[in-house]
Amino acid sequence: MPDQTKIDEFKANLRGRLVLPDDPDYEESCKVYNGMIHKHPAMIAYCTDVTDVITAVNFGRENNLLTAVRGGGHNGGGLGICDDGLVIDLSSIKYTRVDPVAKTVRAGGGCTWGDVDHATHFFGYAVPCGIISTTGIGGLTLGGGIGHLSRSCGLSIDNLLEVDIVLANGTLVTANDKQNEDLYWAVRGGGGNFGVVTSFLYKLNPVKMVYAGPILYELEDTKKVMQWYRDFIQNAPNELNGFFAFLTVPPVAPFPEHLHNKKMCGIVWAYTGDINEAENVFKPIRSFLKPALDFVGTMPLPTLNSMFDALYGPGMQWYWRADFVNELSDEAIDVHIKYGNEMPPGFSTMHLYPINGVAKEVRNNDTPWAYRDAVWAEVIVGVDPDPANKDLITKWTKDYWEATHPYSSGGAYVNFMMDEGEERIKATYKDNYQRLASVKKKYDPNNFFRVNQNIKPAA
Repeated sequence: MPDQTKIDEFKANLRGRLVLPDDPDYEESCKVYNGMIHKHPAMIAYCTDVTDVITAVNFGRENNLLTAVRGGGHNGGGLGICDDGLVIDLSSIKYTRVDPVAKTVRAGGGCTWGDVDHATHFFGYAVPCGIISTTGIGGLTLGGGIGHLSRSCGLSIDNLLEVDIVLANGTLVTANDKQNEDLYWAVRGGGGNFGVVTSFLYKLNPVKMVYAGPILYELEDTKKVMQWYRDFIQNAPNELNGFFAFLTVPPVAPFPEHLHNKKMCGIVWAYTGDINEAENVFKPIRSFLKPALDFVGTMPLPTLNSMFDALYGPGMQWYWRADFVNELSDEAIDVHIKYGNEMPPGFSTMHLYPINGVAKEVRNNDTPWAYRDAVWAEVIVGVDPDPANKDLITKWTKDYWEATHPYSSGGAYVNFMMDEGEERIKATYKDNYQRLASVKKKYDPNNFFRVNQNIKPAA
């Protein structure tokens, strides 16, 4: 640990704040989105600009400090914080600049998707993101970026044109398809292994209004719904996205009282095509089985992207497990039904996100994201506001995952993973792992950035 003189000098050289264990806001600064994560770093550097980030990286490296990078959002696995080391917090690097002529948006590394949505929607554009607007752009993008627009616009990484990134040696570089091309390839799915991204440049897609929302069915109809969905979504037009979910209906408006706290299955739809054609597109959806609830309608895209924000606020207990899935067999559906029925009350859920459509048009080795040939990204999430239920939701999630894993295709979307070990990471990147390890050796040979889904430098 550096002595007090070095810490004082570091603090003086930061434009942002350096929070230390004796500071009154230290405990609050240690909190992360996942209330199950409790770690206590030696210091937290709130960086306001690139110079602060460079200063923090150099300080961490020169003093041999375990260093974590925290963006503006979630990181369900708690990899944005560490014990006894340095946290580089980017939440103050929050800005957006839309260029409507070039059809791009540049956003600071501390932005959330709500920030980007707000900036781009006014101009009639969008960037593919997730399903909760409080998610940080950094973590979601660097891991891939699945969401409502995956089938129509691809993953977030498919729309990433450029990054500014501070490397382990403290230098700032730009990576795009013309400079540092190997690094540009690696950050599009390789996570935070290669540096601190302070700026993201995305191409914009002409999406403003969507015809979207959840359609819910009785739990006893799950087999019919999943069998119909597995075939329908693979042949649906690219403009139509829909992810399957198990859920417990929240006891709040606008959900009708007779459904409150009821376990159900459903599909959350998002249609980005011609709104005038939406009713026709949804005719086969609405005709196959009478739903218990149909909340689909025309809305601004930011409304859809923030629809679940209030339900999944910060500080709840979270435990994730995930897989990629190629086929949804009847046998697998029976397993899903068993655990859907056993789902703990409250906020726990299971989602099947389609990754076909435009997202499938990219080859497996064009980016590190190695499962373009999969059909779904499955995530099982135990969520509860009460720490007393931590073991309950963790056991349900693990048991569910172990039962469905034999029906999976191997690895998992890194943004849906906890700390699960090196073999799971290798399975996730498949043939791209060795190339990532080579890029890691070039840009971070000593594995300074290792508080992440870590890719070790090639030998």
